[in-house]
Amino acid sequence: MTTQHQTRPTAAAKPVRWAADAVSTMREGAGLRLDYSAQSLWRVDRIIDDLRREGTPWAAVAEVLRGLGAYAGEVIARQTGAEWWSSGGEHWLRTPDGRLWDPIEEARRCFTEDGSLRLLCRDATRGGI
Repeated sequence: MTTQHQTRPTAAAKPVRWAADAVSTMREGAGLRLDYSAQSLWRVDRIIDDLRREGTPWAAVAEVLRGLGAYAGEVIARQTGAEWWSSGGEHWLRTPDGRLWDPIEEARRCFTEDGSLRLLCRDATRGGI
């Protein structure tokens, strides 16, 4: 049995919306401007770190992490030409060199002190090994 995968624009619709929502929320709620640059991911990593240090419950931060992960994915997509893919409700990126990236899961790992969206972007934009 094969799983049907969706590519941009269908698979991108949700992550692009989540990213835009995160940009809006950060601008309106925290006064931070996210501009889809790789440098902005330093701020995103710090935001997630602050949420963790403040003891924010997982349930309260899950959607925020999804949005910030999608934002990081859009940064990668804009820099590399990566495309969003979707299967079984999960979303990930495929860069032109064929590598797969999961920025939404990486945002979740950031919250547990085991990830970095900035480093994920750096690795994804370097090209194949």
